[in-house]
Amino acid sequence: MTAPEFRELYERLRRRAGRPEVTGRCGALRHLTPERVAAAAAEVRAGHAVSMAAPIETVRGPDDPEPAVHRMTGPIPIPTDTGSGSLRFATDRFAMNVHGDADSHLDALCHVVFDGELYGGVPASSVTAEGARQLSVDLLEDGIVGRGVLLDVPRLRGVPWLEPGDHVTSADLAAAEAAQGVRVGAGDLLFVRVGHRLRRTELGPWNTAEARAGLHPSAVEFLAEREVAVLGGDGNNDTAPSAVREVAFPVHVLAIHAMGVHLLDYLQFEDLAPVCARAGRWSFLCVVAPLRLTGGTGSPVNPVAVL
Repeated sequence: MTAPEFRELYERLRRRAGRPEVTGRCGALRHLTPERVAAAAAEVRAGHAVSMAAPIETVRGPDDPEPAVHRMTGPIPIPTDTGSGSLRFATDRFAMNVHGDADSHLDALCHVVFDGELYGGVPASSVTAEGARQLSVDLLEDGIVGRGVLLDVPRLRGVPWLEPGDHVTSADLAAAEAAQGVRVGAGDLLFVRVGHRLRRTELGPWNTAEARAGLHPSAVEFLAEREVAVLGGDGNNDTAPSAVREVAFPVHVLAIHAMGVHLLDYLQFEDLAPVCARAGRWSFLCVVAPLRLTGGTGSPVNPVAVL
């Protein structure tokens, strides 16, 4: 995709999204109405909950040069005496980069700066050393609850995973819908599997900044047409190398900046996909509960599917 083609797509999606709201249930979350949340509860039939998050990484790797740090703070060693009546608490702490190429996380609408501004024309200067004053993860203090839909593109193509650099197109998404007997609708939380986690488990981590599977920028039109509220992937959602030479993360720019769609990056669907396949259905109630991190540009997250 050329730079002019990308710019034309960006402007078209921005116009389609309409007048942006930058407070409350802003951006594409406006499609997730109370009525649609209530309807999503009907997706629960078996009462089976499945996590879509990967375990937090604490070991340095080519895709995670600054992994999370987890430390026990006390008591070390934990006493094992019994009968003394003494009380002890095991305690620990952790620190992590929210945005990286290994850990499951949510991108707030203040995460992407493009053309010198944030989503909705909010000045980039609203992100300060103390945190983001607008469009931060605070907007999601009540979480996101709605109907989730998983589209499994490797399953469609008959392969275990998509190779780094491969693109998911709008045609792939529509074909996966047809093959799985499901349709993405307004207010849905759309999850797209490219098999990133399975490839990482089977072959080991690699430098995903240089090569990874993801959506082609044109596939974002599928989100706009269906009025999707949230997009989640088991990779970065963006392909590397980028399909747009002049823009490193075009899907992030189009989804977050042009349309106000919150993104979930580096999830894992290897637990959920087999459950969906056995049940013969690919939609479910989904609960996303980011941390209430004041001024945060995102949050580690553990989305849970309930079937």
